[in-house]
Amino acid sequence: MEFSRLSLLTLCCLALAGTVASHSDIEGKVLFLESDLYPGKIFRGLQKLSDVQPFRSIGWLPIEKENQRSKNVIEKESYSLDEICGGPPAIGEDKLCATSLESMKDFAISKLGTNIKSFSGYFAKNQDQYVVEEVKKIADKGVMCHKLNLGKDVFYCHQVNASTTYMVPLIASDGTTVKALAACHHDTRGMNPNLLDEVLKVKPGTVPVCHFVGNKAVAWLPIPVTSDIHDHPCAI
Repeated sequence: MEFSRLSLLTLCCLALAGTVASHSDIEGKVLFLESDLYPGKIFRGLQKLSDVQPFRSIGWLPIEKENQRSKNVIEKESYSLDEICGGPPAIGEDKLCATSLESMKDFAISKLGTNIKSFSGYFAKNQDQYVVEEVKKIADKGVMCHKLNLGKDVFYCHQVNASTTYMVPLIASDGTTVKALAACHHDTRGMNPNLLDEVLKVKPGTVPVCHFVGNKAVAWLPIPVTSDIHDHPCAI
């Protein structure tokens, strides 16, 4: 069965319903360090998470094309479907390009077992800045599925060794609170060294690297999930 907006919305909302101090800031970074997750931290540039992120921004990608950097990495995809899905997984990563709900769920089950739930983030399209209100660890493993910005209904699903998922309530500049998910990867040996140096000035395999789960992504987590994130809106 192919993806559709209605079927994805149904999947997400059913899952969400339960059936399946310092004010330093980060400007426009999709990737950030785990040490940046603390109350009072300001994140700017998060309005991009309300739409599809380019594959380059999540860090697991073909290294050989990094010399051909695009200045518009947030606006468009710089990799083809074959480049993203056809190659082997990175070190510490298992991956699948899912073209149906069944294949996405089957991959998550193969990594996490049958007792799982799916979650989506929510970021408002007209809100760019958020302040971290709280940070709570909710899972020690998970499968993240990122919708590719290729004009096709394809999700890049992957499980990365030694990953932690946090529930992070964020307060927007207009006072709106969203309960975001942040995935932090502790095994970063397979991440793109050029991107990590460009964005965070770190090397692969040295420090945990995190990203928020955007509106067009799905996080599969094992039950029990120790939080109340089931009540936030669904935006896939």
